[in-house]
Formats: sequence, structure tokens, C-alpha cells
Amino acid sequence: MASEQNNGFVFKKENYVFLIAGAVTVLIGFILMSGGGSDDPNVFNPEVFSFRRITLAPTVVLLGFAIVMVGIFRKPKN
Repeated sequence: MASEQNNGFVFKKENYVFLIAGAVTVLIGFILMSGGGSDDPNVFNPEVFSFRRITLAPTVVLLGFAIVMVGIFRKPKN
């Protein structure tokens, strides 16, 4: 009784764009979080606690998760 066609996909194209954009944003956040370690275990590198790794990267990751949620919950326009 529904007039929608079943093309085999769960979401519409717009939803997949949001999902891919969110996944890329999460990946960028994890890349920003990486590094800062020391090759020598006896030497401490304070770069581990930089603004990029402590504040910016987790914010980017959470933003990416929010974009993915929008992609999942958004109902596309007909």
C-alpha cells in the first residue's frame, strides 16, 4: 500500500552523504589525536597534552559522530 519503491537500500542518497561525511570527520579527528609520543620510554614528551590532542581532536570526533547521527535519523525530502 506504500507508494515508495524498494530499491534495496535502507537510506536515500542524502543520508549516505551524511554518513560518509561523518565517518571522514571521525577519521580526521583520530588522525589529529595521534602522535606526540616519545621514541625513548625514559623521556617524557609534553606534546602529548597539546591543545590539538586534548581539545580539538575529541571535539572533531564528537562532531563526526553527530553528523553520522543526523545521517541516520534524517528523513529525506521526497
